[in-house]
Amino acid sequence: MFKKGSYVICGVNGICQVESVTTLDFEWVDKNQKFYLLRPVFSNESTVYKPVDSTELRPALTKEEANDLINTMKDIETIPIADEKTLEKTYKDLIHSCDPVCLVKLIKTLLLRKENRLLKGFKVTALDARYFKLAEDHLYGELSVALDIPKSEMREFVLSHL
Repeated sequence: MFKKGSYVICGVNGICQVESVTTLDFEWVDKNQKFYLLRPVFSNESTVYKPVDSTELRPALTKEEANDLINTMKDIETIPIADEKTLEKTYKDLIHSCDPVCLVKLIKTLLLRKENRLLKGFKVTALDARYFKLAEDHLYGELSVALDIPKSEMREFVLSHL
């Protein structure tokens, strides 16, 4: 069970801080079931409720884990892309995994695809741009909190380690 003040990764909401553990007062919810009240770190307007026994949450990276990830980024492989037709599913699966290594793989792959397309005189696809932004938002938010570096500086920091 996460403690109040802990940072967790909550799917598409990204990095969140545990505000409290509470129950919900709705007819369709078991009155004894406990929920985390989560606040997304980079979105002050929303709150998220997740059951305490949810498997969709994981602890955010510690400073040591974030530094280890940064130091191994250059060794992380890109994604082998065999079929353009299944590309979006591949991207979606990597984003939904909420695994920082998968996010690094996706970012590296999309950077390489962008470079190759630009060299051939083509634009970056909307699909690639959308998933690149999602991967950056999720990874940079988590690293920002773990390393105490402003999120606005994370792109340059991460790219310098790739």
